[in-house]
Amino acid sequence: MPARDGLRQQERLYAVPRRQITAALGAPVTRRLVVTDAGYSPASVGFGVAGCDGARQTLVAVCASGSGWAEVSGRRHRIGAGAALVVPAGTPHAYGGSPSSPWTVWWCRLRGSDVPELVEALGSPVVPIRRLDRAVALADEIVARLARDDDGGPARLVGVAGTAWKLLTQLIADRAATPPAADDPLERAMAYLASRLDGTVRVPELAALVGVSTSHLTTLFRRATGGGVHAYHTTLRMERARLLLTTTEATVGEIARDVGYGDPFHFSRQFRQAHAMSPTDFRRRSSG
Repeated sequence: MPARDGLRQQERLYAVPRRQITAALGAPVTRRLVVTDAGYSPASVGFGVAGCDGARQTLVAVCASGSGWAEVSGRRHRIGAGAALVVPAGTPHAYGGSPSSPWTVWWCRLRGSDVPELVEALGSPVVPIRRLDRAVALADEIVARLARDDDGGPARLVGVAGTAWKLLTQLIADRAATPPAADDPLERAMAYLASRLDGTVRVPELAALVGVSTSHLTTLFRRATGGGVHAYHTTLRMERARLLLTTTEATVGEIARDVGYGDPFHFSRQFRQAHAMSPTDFRRRSSG
């Protein structure tokens, strides 16, 4: 996919076709908020634009590590890890990463009738984030949902809009809330894993999100659960799979994708290893 708007060599960049955006802006739900494109830009790539007189979309970018800068309507801002950059539609702007400590960013662009009101509630182009792990999980879910070509059409855009709404309302709540006491890194890590059942999680990145070393996070999990981070995540994904098998008519392939397995056969092997039976047999036995 060609790079646009100063974004080059993105690790992940997904854009909704223009005809789908036009249709979404005239449809229930998505006329209020639609994600037009989204991506993930690691520090090694660079995320920036030299200058723009104003785009049709609103930009929301979550800085997970490193730092960057933004010039919005002629005023310069610094954005550090644990902050979000919000650039309203039609606003002149420029932004980029710090040369000494480039930022890692999850971002999305939005249109819709409710977006201006949500942006107004944020009150500033730079918004501090209380729970970075939760914000990153939501931003990553937006990117992951757009990446699912087999889940296209209006339903996908409604789902992505719901996740973007959660992200924006979390940022609004974070801005209004008083600073919290330090949270337990284990609880935060577990909450993050529970929110990302549809994708894989790298332990070093998770450790950085909750502010501890990789080895310390591994030790915390082994003390609390008797196993590692990935084992705990797999347990949560299997719990979700069992729930879907017993309460929905979704196919095994659909359930596999819902809990983060792109290959249904790999999911079935993992499920059989954990439950000594296939997903189909589990569903049949559960239905009596």
